[in-house]
Amino acid sequence: MKTKQKRFLEIDLVKGIAVILMIAFHFAFDLAYFANQNIDLGLTNIWWFIGRSAAILFLLVVGINLTISKENAFTKKQNILKKFLKKGLKIFGLGLLITLVTYILFPQEFILFGILHLIGLSIILSIPFLKFEKLNLILGSALIIIGIALQTMKFNFSFLLWLGLIPQNFASFDYFPLMPWFGLILIGIFIGNTCYKNKKNSLIKKENALTKTFCFLGKNSLVIYLIHQPLLIALLYLRGLA
Repeated sequence: MKTKQKRFLEIDLVKGIAVILMIAFHFAFDLAYFANQNIDLGLTNIWWFIGRSAAILFLLVVGINLTISKENAFTKKQNILKKFLKKGLKIFGLGLLITLVTYILFPQEFILFGILHLIGLSIILSIPFLKFEKLNLILGSALIIIGIALQTMKFNFSFLLWLGLIPQNFASFDYFPLMPWFGLILIGIFIGNTCYKNKKNSLIKKENALTKTFCFLGKNSLVIYLIHQPLLIALLYLRGLA
């Protein structure tokens, strides 16, 4: 019989908060893009902050969950390499599906390397880093700094787009290259190895209606990510806004 993996409610809670922020940002984006509403999504606007906050929380939690998954694999004597390869390829495959769908519907701004591509590849790349603590904090911070610097540059080639080297005239609905974003996952691994190593109990001892709702969203974040945009866009069409 397959053993159910233990969940830490505070992690699901954070993911649930990230889901709410993600939906709020994407609804604002859809209103601006599909309904031609005058909504500023630029760097100085609250909506940009909300969208980036959702991504940051998600990716930190990805890193934390990788350390918990590693501990569970050790406990169950599972093959970590096989487990992480399978999981990473599955999520990367979902990213490729989104690439295909957005290429058909929005060929000018389709998603070539979005957050699912990033997470899928990062799960595989994280394998040799799972045993480190402070080194991940240092490397993660360095990748973030380098990635932020790269965002101010443009290049005449596109084959390293996934790494963070942005080509000229590149446009995409969703773009999350390894630099800086893999840095957040490494920092998440640092947090996980520091705070959740050999940890048995969740910080949340009792749930109420609010925490249960957020935890439910967190537990189902991948499914919600895949379906929420089609639902939001369909809602706009039904309301005659798009």
